[in-house]
Amino acid sequence: MLADAPIFSSGAMGDLVLDNRIVMAPLTRMRAANPGLVPTALHAEYYAQRASAGLIVSEGMSISREAVGWADTPGIWSAEQMSGWAKVLDAVHERGGRMVAQLWHTGAISHPDFGARPMSASDVNVGHESVTPFGRKPTVIPRPMSADDIRRTVADYGEAARNAMSVGFDGVQIQANYLYLLAQFLNRTTNLRTDEYGGSLENRARFLFEVVEAVLTQVAPDRVGVRIGPMNEVGAFGAHDETLPMAEYAVRELDGYGLSHLLLMGATTDFTGTPLEGLSADGMFRHFRPIFKGALIANVGMDLERGNRLIAEGAADMIAFGRPFISNPDLVWRLANGAPLAPVDWATVYGSGPEGYTDYPPYRREAVQNLTPFASA
Repeated sequence: MLADAPIFSSGAMGDLVLDNRIVMAPLTRMRAANPGLVPTALHAEYYAQRASAGLIVSEGMSISREAVGWADTPGIWSAEQMSGWAKVLDAVHERGGRMVAQLWHTGAISHPDFGARPMSASDVNVGHESVTPFGRKPTVIPRPMSADDIRRTVADYGEAARNAMSVGFDGVQIQANYLYLLAQFLNRTTNLRTDEYGGSLENRARFLFEVVEAVLTQVAPDRVGVRIGPMNEVGAFGAHDETLPMAEYAVRELDGYGLSHLLLMGATTDFTGTPLEGLSADGMFRHFRPIFKGALIANVGMDLERGNRLIAEGAADMIAFGRPFISNPDLVWRLANGAPLAPVDWATVYGSGPEGYTDYPPYRREAVQNLTPFASA
């Protein structure tokens, strides 16, 4: 039976026992279209619909007003936002779900349209696109962070982690991946600093570890995870000779904190002829599995067959699905019962209402009526 496969077995992440090993990956959906960037009843419905996942990782939530760099995305710094998230957690927990908060600072991905020149490690334009309140615009040259900026931001991460746990999240995940602030410090192309936060691998990772330590003053390590990997640099400027050593160093040091999980992105580009060639396909997860002892969550390009294979061979503990969860609120049930997956309506992925968000129907009525997702079709 499909439901007997490894991906449907219970799993552990820190001290959390999860009903299955399917993780809903963080997905930016732009439904906090209000002045306070507050999660609403629509968010509660959306996440509750997907609560059969063993674990939900929330969309990125800004840790402070100056961390915001994507329009209509929620925060976790204000009392109003916390109240909104509490309602989301009530809805998810009522369905038997588990959910962690992803803590987010966009850094140089932000834009002056949000009210100030964005901050980063150095004054290097990441050459990307910022989703501003006035539309998509090219990123600008950011302002290098001062020592005071760094201290304040580290404190903001700790405060955001405390806020998240106080409203009922089952843990937190620090977003240190792709082109966002923490990755901008790790990447030698975007970090040209000459102080204690620049230069060597150890210095460039210092900000990340200070953030982790600030979060750990508020949350036990077995409820804290990080999203990180060598795709940080590939997504920005291409792989180079320090891409893999930086990721290995960061992950090895993170493992020493006893964290609950690592969410690791697989290859999103062709590695042929680059220093990362050996990390193609499943090589990414096989490479980092011996380095990190906590739960390893494999992400990008996953399906049922690949997920079961990675778990069975010990290369991953859990499998994160992103896009399939957009259009399949009952994804776990569909996978367990061999039901076809609904396609994503890409025109409605980003928006302000229920269309393309909460209006995807379950495949069968039983998929939402049964809290146990493995009822026969």
